[in-house]
Amino acid sequence: MTNRIIAVVGSGYMGGGIAQVLALSGATVRIADISEEIATSNYERLIEEARQFVADGLFPADAVERIQANLSPSASIEDAVADADFIEEAVPEKIEIKHATLRRISEAARADAIIGSNTSTILIGSLAEAVTHPERFLGVHFSNPAPFIPGVELIPHGTTDSAVISVVEEIVAATGKETARVKDSTGFVLNRLQYALFSEATQLVEEGVATAEDIDTIVRTTFGFRLPVFGPFAIADMAGLDVYAFCYESLQTRWPERFATPNSLAELVDAGKFGTKTGAGYLDVPAERTAELVAYRNKAYVAIKKLMDELGPAPIHSN
Repeated sequence: MTNRIIAVVGSGYMGGGIAQVLALSGATVRIADISEEIATSNYERLIEEARQFVADGLFPADAVERIQANLSPSASIEDAVADADFIEEAVPEKIEIKHATLRRISEAARADAIIGSNTSTILIGSLAEAVTHPERFLGVHFSNPAPFIPGVELIPHGTTDSAVISVVEEIVAATGKETARVKDSTGFVLNRLQYALFSEATQLVEEGVATAEDIDTIVRTTFGFRLPVFGPFAIADMAGLDVYAFCYESLQTRWPERFATPNSLAELVDAGKFGTKTGAGYLDVPAERTAELVAYRNKAYVAIKKLMDELGPAPIHSN
């Protein structure tokens, strides 16, 4: 990464956090905003934040020095992107602002520079309309707070060059984060799942089934407790897909359409593929690996509980 030049356009909370981790990875990073003054002010904020993160044990001891060596504010968007290999757009989530910014980036950047957008909701194909050579454009969606959330969605649109995706995977991997490739679809994956959960949670509150506080407790101490280690398909495979099918049938006694059994689940169960206990499911974990997987699961859950106990309760309530 030491020879790679990266520009981050939009130096606010998200763009600034992305710039920090890219600078820590060894890349030369330039930030730009609507004015040099704002870019410079945000640069100074990022350095102060880094000092605090070091003091709190969240960044490496030499993080401030590394960021100062690798990160700098630019006088303009054009200056920042002029010789960049990769450009990450992180301006406000309004298509007209992003289109205008992407046009400026396209006009000033090299024709072979890769351009990414940190959009969380706007279709990449729609944003690509403002990009010249759109085959070098894709979504590169970091999550908030960018320095500490390890997952990044990569979203190509219809004509994105596959070689571009591979290069961005290398750039993100150098920051220590993990990438997942996602098709260009409304909500992508992260927000479609996140808002589906939130929608159901709000309905439970509105129906009087539980309070917001109690729902949060249930989520973080039960199925949400598993999520740092396993995704929904691994959890389903371990629970048993036949069990999941029975649970859907129960839910259908009240909500036959909302909780209709997924076609893929029904097909697997009909084929006798119940998950890890049969050696085949969504992830096809071999049956002989089940004992090892269960041991890992139990060790992970105990470690997570110990960490939660060490951290103590989140400072949400005064008591």
